[in-house]
Amino acid sequence: MSKNDNQQGQAITYTAAHWGLYEISQSMTENMTIGPYRHDPNPSDIGRYLNHPQVEALRVQKPAIRKGWLDQQQGKPSAPRGGDEYIEVSWDTALDYAADALRKVKQQHGNQAIFGGSYGWSSAGRFHHSQSQVHRFLNSFGGYVRSKNSYSLGAASALLHWLVMPMKDLMESHTDWKTMEKHCELFLSFGGSKYQNAQVSTGGTAEHRTRGGLNAMHNAGVRFINVSPVSDDIETGGNVEWLPIKPNTDTALMLALAYTLWKHDLHDRDFIERYCVGYSEFERYVTGETDHQPKDAHWAAAITGLPAERIEQLAFELSSHRSMINMAWSLQRADHGEQPCFALITLAAMLGQIGLPGGGFAFCYGAENLLGSPHKHVFGPTLSQGKNAVEHFIPVARIADMLLHPGEHFTYEGKTYQYQDIRLIYWAGGNPFHHHQDLKRLSQAWQRPETIITNEQYWTPAAKMADIVFPATTTIERNDIFYAKREPIIAAMKQAKLPEGQAWDDYAIFAALSERLGIAEQFTEGKTADEWLEHLYSHWRQALKEQEDFELPDFATFWQNNTADMPHSDDPVIMLEAFRRDPDANPLKTPSGKIEIFSQSIADFGLQDCPGYACWIEPHEWLGSPKAEQFPLHLISDQPKNKLHSQLDHSPHSRKDRINGREPIYLNPQDAERRGIMHGDLVQVFNERGRCLASAVPSETVRQGVVRLSTGAWYDPQHWHNDQGEWLEKHGNPNALTADVPTSSFAQGCTAQTCLVEVQAWKGESLAVTAFDLPSLATETDHHQS
Repeated sequence: MSKNDNQQGQAITYTAAHWGLYEISQSMTENMTIGPYRHDPNPSDIGRYLNHPQVEALRVQKPAIRKGWLDQQQGKPSAPRGGDEYIEVSWDTALDYAADALRKVKQQHGNQAIFGGSYGWSSAGRFHHSQSQVHRFLNSFGGYVRSKNSYSLGAASALLHWLVMPMKDLMESHTDWKTMEKHCELFLSFGGSKYQNAQVSTGGTAEHRTRGGLNAMHNAGVRFINVSPVSDDIETGGNVEWLPIKPNTDTALMLALAYTLWKHDLHDRDFIERYCVGYSEFERYVTGETDHQPKDAHWAAAITGLPAERIEQLAFELSSHRSMINMAWSLQRADHGEQPCFALITLAAMLGQIGLPGGGFAFCYGAENLLGSPHKHVFGPTLSQGKNAVEHFIPVARIADMLLHPGEHFTYEGKTYQYQDIRLIYWAGGNPFHHHQDLKRLSQAWQRPETIITNEQYWTPAAKMADIVFPATTTIERNDIFYAKREPIIAAMKQAKLPEGQAWDDYAIFAALSERLGIAEQFTEGKTADEWLEHLYSHWRQALKEQEDFELPDFATFWQNNTADMPHSDDPVIMLEAFRRDPDANPLKTPSGKIEIFSQSIADFGLQDCPGYACWIEPHEWLGSPKAEQFPLHLISDQPKNKLHSQLDHSPHSRKDRINGREPIYLNPQDAERRGIMHGDLVQVFNERGRCLASAVPSETVRQGVVRLSTGAWYDPQHWHNDQGEWLEKHGNPNALTADVPTSSFAQGCTAQTCLVEVQAWKGESLAVTAFDLPSLATETDHHQS
């Protein structure tokens, strides 16, 4: 029996999603079944529903054009985007309209009027990666306005390369789980280390390691402390001490820990002197010399809600053990989200354990499966996106600002830029009506461009807000190559079924548009998709042989065998070990080559909301602000456990956790009792930005004054347009409530975790959830007859 068969004689193929590598079994007489990769120690079930009938029922079957957009082209009165009827048309018709729209905008306004939207989680596979495809196409067309960084890491990505290392390098170099198990004694985590987040990795994963890593550390006697508004943020299989901090106050706690280390002379002066710069400036601030306010434990206790005695004791515990300080990505998705990153690096530097096995800092175990991998990192095959002739960009979370305020200026990392006047958006991969904050504001901004085009697999909210919708294939409907960083294997992702309806690959869509626009040679280089796969693999294979002294099998052998092993190393992975061993020979990529506790470069920018060292800056809304009198609950919008962001929200795996069809919102039992709310009650969650409906779950896992509503519910407004300003989201999407304001003028990241709300029992009519309803669809013939 070959590698391609299982014990029942069924053919085995592989597919990959960000949740993992999966095996597809099928025979001539049985339906396709999708199961986990057999060597995955803790597989995610999310991807097993890729071909479920309930998922496929929402596929975009044919190219479709919004009726209001067509009417507008003919000079007729037109409906706005959202809730409109769509006309299913032929591929030729849809491609002609899209090519004409692209050509018109370029001729009349230039390429700087085109925004290329895509979000990196959109697809697995190294060729059919929609982000690469749409960017390559638009670059072939003359360029586009791009976005920088991510909603997940907007503040950290802009900041950390100034302080310690670029975010990419940081994620690839976290200390491996075996080393943590052997050497770590105390694991302190700000914001937890939750397995549900680590189900995913960019490009996918063959081995889910986080749960096993945490459990092994617990069994080895590592002590865990969870600093978080919710208690179940770390899953170790054993006891975890919970310090129920007020949201958005972690920086104050870290400053108090730093103060205590200084006060009792517990900080590592030798480490600070040899490996860091700028400590004296920070010390003047934390001791109160700068502003006459010592950042001691009693000061922090009033802010964080934690006992001063416990804060002081925690500093002693950190200094007397091999300690890893972990920080969740969610902390920097908040007002002044740069500051907890600054404070994390500073606190770890004062302890002096950076570069030691099991000690230092992490950002963040549990955020993505990549972190903690023992496998050697080697580069992967990459489709060139070409050169972008347009220099303009936006930080990714500023898209509504760009659409609403063309011509206005913004700052980013100390420089000033200008928002462009966007007339056309081409979106391929991702769902902006999941990631973005204040979705009412985004919906209004989305009306501004002349044309919005999307390649989409399902009738998502983003598809229902587009003008031209091209049906795209899924990973099981095309050939590709699975590769992900620090994974033990690569795999051939072979087409397992015919495309649904009239779906095309992104590459085929862009190739057809390129023909119409006269740029086919630049985009395709005369290659088919399968020829590109072999080309990418073969060039990658040669580069690995030359640069890594490692040889993969030739493409034909790899494709025949389905998988190939990646380079293996028995050496432990210890973050910043080489730097600690010899900082002169292994300098960091910071301006000084050292860890920058105080960044003179950032200080020289002169930004009031982001000075050059870790400091406490009060958020614009939090439980200690006057606004809490009106909205006394802090909303935490964490990642869902049953999907990645909003992907496959319509699958049975996601829907099974709903209560009466809506997302559950968790609140402390005392907060629930005070409001007369019982388990399963339909409630409205609201603030001045919007309202959404959810189903209540009183739970002791949530501290008083906090509610938790996971992200990912497909946006489902009662009315897509309402002149009276009433905006009710029916499904439980927390971004109907979050604020669309930047972390600071330095990074311009998103601030989803800074959000005050109130919760009340819903007294209105029981509104149906319509997020998974298809739009009204008509044929070209019907449209012409009307």
